[in-house]
Amino acid sequence: MSTGREIRLIEEDEGGWSAIDQELNVASQGETREEALSNLDEAVELTKEAREADTNAPEPDAPWFEE
Repeated sequence: MSTGREIRLIEEDEGGWSAIDQELNVASQGETREEALSNLDEAVELTKEAREADTNAPEPDAPWFEE
């Protein structure tokens, strides 16, 4: 079943994986692809809850979000 989300997975040079949902500006990481995706799902849910509650979600702290 497809959720319609476009996810970018990056294998990091120093090891591990990063997973990015660019539409929502949410990212996470993990030692494996599966862990990175699972962590991303959790980060997306927490971000959606914060947005629905009208509270501020943490600012992204990752180099791919720098302007």
